[in-house]
Amino acid sequence: MAEKVKQYRHPDDPITLDELKSFLWAAATHLRGQIDAAGYKEYIFPLLFFKRISDVYDEQFEGFVCEGGVEYAGMQVEDLPIRIPDGAHWRDVREVTENVGNKLVEAFIAIEQANPAKEMDGRKIGGLEGIFGPKDGWTNKAKMPDNIITSLIEDFSKYTLSLKVCPADEMGQAYEYLVGKFADDAGNTAQEFYTNRTVVQLMAEILQPQPNESIYDPTCGSGGMLVKCLDYLRNKGAEWQSVQVFGQEVNGLTSSIARMNLYLNGIEDFSIACADTLENPAFLDGSHLRKFDIVLANPPYSIKEWNREKFMNDKWGRNFLGTPPQGRADYAFIQHILASMDEKTGRCAILLPHGVLNRMEEEIMRRKLIEEDLVDSVISIGKNLFFNSPMEACIMLCSSKKPSDRIKQVLFIRATDLVERKNGESYLTEEHVEEIVSLYRGNTNVDNRSCIVDTKTISQNEYSISPKLYVKQTQTENILKFSEQIEQWQEYSCNIHSEYTKLINLL
Repeated sequence: MAEKVKQYRHPDDPITLDELKSFLWAAATHLRGQIDAAGYKEYIFPLLFFKRISDVYDEQFEGFVCEGGVEYAGMQVEDLPIRIPDGAHWRDVREVTENVGNKLVEAFIAIEQANPAKEMDGRKIGGLEGIFGPKDGWTNKAKMPDNIITSLIEDFSKYTLSLKVCPADEMGQAYEYLVGKFADDAGNTAQEFYTNRTVVQLMAEILQPQPNESIYDPTCGSGGMLVKCLDYLRNKGAEWQSVQVFGQEVNGLTSSIARMNLYLNGIEDFSIACADTLENPAFLDGSHLRKFDIVLANPPYSIKEWNREKFMNDKWGRNFLGTPPQGRADYAFIQHILASMDEKTGRCAILLPHGVLNRMEEEIMRRKLIEEDLVDSVISIGKNLFFNSPMEACIMLCSSKKPSDRIKQVLFIRATDLVERKNGESYLTEEHVEEIVSLYRGNTNVDNRSCIVDTKTISQNEYSISPKLYVKQTQTENILKFSEQIEQWQEYSCNIHSEYTKLINLL
């Protein structure tokens, strides 16, 4: 019997999305035991981006060679969106066997310097300055010895990541998958840069981005909300490249990940700033905040370390509802978002902790919010939709110019039971998203699910805007299966143990 010949994959063969996901996560697992899971993203994302832009550069160069020869190609690549300087290509680093981290950092710096941002309309568009993130880890041989870096490089070299082999939408999906995997593996450090993508999809479906609009996320994390808004247009076959994308993120590495995410999704007209949104808002129009058609965000929940005194005398006028208490900055972010909306077309979706809807210390601010008739709808969503957090959250939807049939009214939607749980993860199904969007569009009273409430009634309830207060559910809510109860108990126990350990360490 003839021996079966093993078939080896050629690097230039098309790669499926599942293959790409599997290969990327397998590469990341090489770092297990070398660094903490929370640090994976500091190394894998820059390598993925470096490999991708090198392969796309080669693909484009070869195309120009076919058109007019090598000399012609050399001139044409100077006008590419991303340029790779001599000596800074992936293959240049791959050839090095000693001090690999140093060579890698040299290549990163050369690429960043060769691709400055473009100045246009008072903002910086694109650009690769600092996009590879912190670089000291690569040259620390105790943390990243040559053999580990070389192993990673060889893993990534098994595949060609050109546009022909791996189109932008496929690469973008794989990148988002990797963000989610890192978030899951890193545990409670994940929420700073990752928001459950099914919740983001719901927000994008409600906001309905349009061609030529501007979209802004003031706490953009890894950029997933911005990408999802453009996916909304792409999935409908609508023109999306005219959309202007803006984001701000306080964490340097996370802002770099957001920029890579946008590039790998084929988005070039974007501006991502690295700074504290409350302390130093990055997007200005003279002496005012820049205005946007769409603002969506998942601000950090109830942060305590922020400059309340400065916000109390905010020169941008963002404290028009009042100054939040030191221990809860939620309404500082809410006011920043409202102040950033275009006066005619502005609309927003904000993912918030449920407490902002009825906490006593924020009642005065809620009163002003309702009196100015800015709140369009409040949607309660289910538990466990956030990593290592069993809490319920809500989506607050606001509009600068509410439709005539919504003036002096708020639509409350109670969707806490619309959640699916599988393999330890909670998410919204397509059916859940469609049902919630349909309830929002319908803007009517539906038993056990939605209720339109006038602002006078809200005032009589201490300006509480919690859907549970207004949407009465007569039916028995879903009862957890025994296995789900056990799983939930284990999660709560782990969280309590983690927090207790932190407390002990502080004592």
